[in-house]
Amino acid sequence: MKITIIYDNEAYKAGLQADWGFSCLVEIEETPTILFDTGANGAILLSNMEKLKMDPASIQDVVISHGHFDHAGGLSAFLNVNSDVSIYVPASIVRRDSEKGVIAVSAPMEIYENVFSTGELDNIEQSMAIKTDDGVVVIAGCSHPGMSRILDAASRFGKVYAVVGGLHGFSEYELFKDLKLICPTHCTQHKQEIKSLYPDQYVEGGAGQVIVI
Repeated sequence: MKITIIYDNEAYKAGLQADWGFSCLVEIEETPTILFDTGANGAILLSNMEKLKMDPASIQDVVISHGHFDHAGGLSAFLNVNSDVSIYVPASIVRRDSEKGVIAVSAPMEIYENVFSTGELDNIEQSMAIKTDDGVVVIAGCSHPGMSRILDAASRFGKVYAVVGGLHGFSEYELFKDLKLICPTHCTQHKQEIKSLYPDQYVEGGAGQVIVI
């Protein structure tokens, strides 16, 4: 599988625009392409996608971790160029008049074979859990429910191998001792501490970073 960070507070690749928020493209063999979160600004999202040579029309599914603007703000602009997608959103933010194609997620669910949502945790946020030959890869938006809750929810699908995404104020560093890959992005407050403790597992985030697992 390949995870390409499209939107982040920092730019890993020259020429891409950094901005407060998060989005990444998830490509898995024999599985439709998934856009996870859409950043804050649709123009920046689409510009970075163009520079990364990504075709929005090739995306079949969008997973929104939670309803905060820095993760869902770019969705409208994306839908202007590709409205033929299924959108998985936490149940607590789904309105009764939501458009066709919106799937409200409350409990853990299978999106595709080996691709899961943790379900909405603490009535605010869902993460993705993807089973690979190496273990489960967790993709998180902001980790508002806490990484302990997220890792516990993802563990139902197998042993967690990697974590990619925003970790907020996460400081329970011992929870990462068995992980093989850690890529903190966006709102993570303690990147340097995580890097210092786990230098061999640590991968820099930033728009344009590509992680192949």
